[in-house]
Amino acid sequence: MIDIKFAWSELGGDPALLTRVSTVVREGTLPSRLPVRQLARACVGACALAAAELGARRAGLRETPGVRVDDGAVAAAFVSERQTLVGERAPVVFAPLSRFWRTSDGWVRTHANYPHHRERLLRALGLPADADSADSRPAAVEAVLASRRARDVEEAVYAAGGLAVALRTPQQWAAHEQAAAIASRPLVERARLDGARVRAFAPMDGGPLLPAAGVRVLDLTRVLAGPVATRTLALLGADVLRVDAPGLPELPDQHADTGFGKRSALLDLTADRRALDELLATADVVVTGYRPGALDRFGLSPEALAERRPGVVVAQVSAWGAYGPWGDRRGFDSLVQAATGIAALEGTPGQPGALPAQALDHGSGYLLAAGVLRALTEQSADGGARLVRLALARTAAWLTEDASAGDARTGAKGDGEPDVRRTGDDRLDLTPWLARTDSPLGRLRYALPPVRFDGGPTDWARPPGRWGADPARWR
Repeated sequence: MIDIKFAWSELGGDPALLTRVSTVVREGTLPSRLPVRQLARACVGACALAAAELGARRAGLRETPGVRVDDGAVAAAFVSERQTLVGERAPVVFAPLSRFWRTSDGWVRTHANYPHHRERLLRALGLPADADSADSRPAAVEAVLASRRARDVEEAVYAAGGLAVALRTPQQWAAHEQAAAIASRPLVERARLDGARVRAFAPMDGGPLLPAAGVRVLDLTRVLAGPVATRTLALLGADVLRVDAPGLPELPDQHADTGFGKRSALLDLTADRRALDELLATADVVVTGYRPGALDRFGLSPEALAERRPGVVVAQVSAWGAYGPWGDRRGFDSLVQAATGIAALEGTPGQPGALPAQALDHGSGYLLAAGVLRALTEQSADGGARLVRLALARTAAWLTEDASAGDARTGAKGDGEPDVRRTGDDRLDLTPWLARTDSPLGRLRYALPPVRFDGGPTDWARPPGRWGADPARWR
């Protein structure tokens, strides 16, 4: 069932608190064949309720504040990367080589927004990686892929360290070993890692009610679910420090969208181990969004973190899950949509489709933030380091669980533009849920946060700063 009741249950929440949630329903938001609006509402509602629950505990309130979930605010937030403007310049969401391509037997979806992914894709296809070369342009890629089988491309690009996924129907995905591994897992994986003492929070007074005030969050995430989660924790008062490697710059528009409320620092985790150790020594929450296992060599596995920092909350999000044959693969929302049958369901017999938002990213991000908040609430009663883990592919399984098997599209070759990108609901004016502010990046237009509860914050305390402009230390 795609509703807040199920999401709240997966988070281990008290079902009695669901009476504190009210919803403003706006028909037609996030239009889709699949229940995207219901999923978005459930994820945001569960996050807001987790925030209200923790806020009530910290402030000593006799009753959990009421939560209000507005479909309009949720819709605007789920397309926030398309709504954020620096000046009046439209954001760049996908690069030219990030799209669906026809192959000899179907379709393949590539992701090449980052330069290193683009270079690996071109290398796998035997094309020059020179940005100025005519052979690296879409027409050359299209010609190469037209003669190859989709799953051969998938494997070749993966072997080269790039990102490509063959389009599958829901039935084809259901037969995949990774789908079986995902199906056996809960939507939100939760575990206790040690027997650390009960977490004691500092008293709260004044307003607004900030449930995560004083909580230090080390943000080791990229694109898009992890940054959405940490952006939400920043809204709720957490001191969020995002750390990136100097050689992996973030996309400017993406940083502008997800950098609200945070500070941004650069740190070479190999060369600057002392600085990393100092950050970890007093971090309350560590959020990671890299490929499973990629950060373990830095002592950032959940077990190593709990040993180093008893009582820490470790939150992880990945594309495919930290298990199964694809457990070590990179991935993005668009690729998960293609592999799990969503693009086939949302398309036509002649071309793949897409959800009206990167709903797997956004939904998983709000659930990850909710998991952190619930872990902090549980720690205030029972102690213990905690692990919270989500996977976009598991969120996709939730979204598609009620899809009719007989309604799946085949994604067969046909005429028309294959890269169908919806830009949100044209029938709903999102203006009431957009705001403007000055920032070090310039004048910004952005989507307001959809997480709302009585007495809580209605906007971030600070706009995004420049990428990597802050020192790699706690305030």
